[in-house]
Amino acid sequence: MSAVTTWGLVVESTVGTGERKHTEAQVVAHVEGTRGEALAELERRARSHVPTHPLSHRRRRLLRDGDGFLLVVDGAWHSFITRFTVAELLEDSAAPAAPEPVGRTPSEPEPVAETAPPAPPRPTAERLAERDEDGVPVLPSWLGRRDLS
Repeated sequence: MSAVTTWGLVVESTVGTGERKHTEAQVVAHVEGTRGEALAELERRARSHVPTHPLSHRRRRLLRDGDGFLLVVDGAWHSFITRFTVAELLEDSAAPAAPEPVGRTPSEPEPVAETAPPAPPRPTAERLAERDEDGVPVLPSWLGRRDLS
């Protein structure tokens, strides 16, 4: 059985303005599969990305660059960049531990799930109406909506 490769989709963006302008990076998603599949998902995200800065842009250019893409957005005074990179995940200190097989011997075939797991229960109207002492809803109104997955 071959291991599935996990790819991290990394987005580095210019944030802030003036002397506080700097670059921040975050892993926005993981893709399991081939490098090509990860690059396709990364391109989809790069094409639909709307950067925070500049607020009003004059020109937008998306370029392919090796293992990713570079989005250059020209504002009235400055250009802002967003770099999209695909990289193989080698280690993750916060990844959940792989479950140990229980009650199966290595020669037994892996069981196949009959049906999809049931959807989580929808919150009740009373629970959605609950508010804390500041009047803020305890549960968000979108929680449990099946049309958002």
